[in-house]
Amino acid sequence: MKIMQKLLTAAIASAVMASSAQAAISDNEVRIGYLADMSGTYRDLAGPNGLTALNMAVEDFGGKVNGAAITVVSADDRNSPDVASSTVRQWVESDGVDMVAGMVASSVTIATTKILEQSNKLGIVSGSAASSITDQYCTANHIHYVYDTYPLAHGTAQAVVKEGGDSWFILTADYAFGHSLEKDVEKVVRENGGTVMQKVRHPFPTSDFSSFILQAQGSGASVVALANAGSDTINAINTAGEFGVTQSGQSLAALLLFLTDVHALGVDVAQGIQLTTGWYWNKDAEARAWSDRFMERTGVRPTMVHAGIYSSTLHYLNAIKAAESDDTQKVRQKMIATPINDMFAKGGEIREDGRMVHDMYLAKVKTPAQSKGEWDLYDIIRTIPAKDAYRPLADSQCKLIKGTVAVK
Repeated sequence: MKIMQKLLTAAIASAVMASSAQAAISDNEVRIGYLADMSGTYRDLAGPNGLTALNMAVEDFGGKVNGAAITVVSADDRNSPDVASSTVRQWVESDGVDMVAGMVASSVTIATTKILEQSNKLGIVSGSAASSITDQYCTANHIHYVYDTYPLAHGTAQAVVKEGGDSWFILTADYAFGHSLEKDVEKVVRENGGTVMQKVRHPFPTSDFSSFILQAQGSGASVVALANAGSDTINAINTAGEFGVTQSGQSLAALLLFLTDVHALGVDVAQGIQLTTGWYWNKDAEARAWSDRFMERTGVRPTMVHAGIYSSTLHYLNAIKAAESDDTQKVRQKMIATPINDMFAKGGEIREDGRMVHDMYLAKVKTPAQSKGEWDLYDIIRTIPAKDAYRPLADSQCKLIKGTVAVK
């Protein structure tokens, strides 16, 4: 009888403990919403394969966190802030979504993070580039994970100016990302002794770049810089090739170029272009091993965005496990307190403004003779240390840290 009472007491205690652990997870479920351009300009750099990377993270974590199931939903934002806002509002107000991942177009991200702030839910931005996302548009409800326009400018633009590219024509995608990149690049060019001769903005997206490239050729600038991304960049580079931009003595600087873009262009066209990236699939054994798994499922090598989605999702789930809660602010603070050491970044950390800082890389597209395979596309020229890559907090306009004296 005493043995039965002890067994019953132990069983009740175990059930209470399990119930208590799950009670800290709202609805006994962690719901992640993946929001991205699934069919348009930015499809290849994130898109459906970003969803695959996220699902790989959930699977590798075990599918549950502290006994609660992990559920993933997804939507195509069509690069529209209105579509994104409507989708995310539905997710957080009616569908119980705890965290929104992905987010590519910066205009979409800025609209989305406002809703996350209002509802006190969390967002992890992996695809967007505008450095303003953790500057004037920072909130206590989102983290910017993979890269932004600040290191793009301080990597690629600084290198090009130092190599003699002292006069610039900047062709910019006319929305938040392009404006932010243009601003950061112009500052770097001027600080390094160069001159911006002309700035022209093109509609987003654009299929015909003929008139813009003709303006670039007529500007007399030694460098034609592309402050755009995705298919816009591919179309602009192809048009520049057709018009003989580099043959006429001008150099081409692609300020945001993804692995999938270079693959689409081919090394014959893209060879010699310098770019800044937050990650490369062949940078070390750990990155290659994960990339092999990703390629088995998708048929392509991952971009830095795909890798960042995987890494950030795992970091989020580990934070829930450690905090024993999916409360937004508890999880965010746990993510900030925990260094990131995985296949994506070593010694990465999330600052109070939400910027995840980590080493960036200056790369150069290989020549056809150097490339040993379909995806063997980059030479990593140098590492840009995390402390040098991102905007210092001392220069930040973020409301979360503005006015602080101690700067990390």
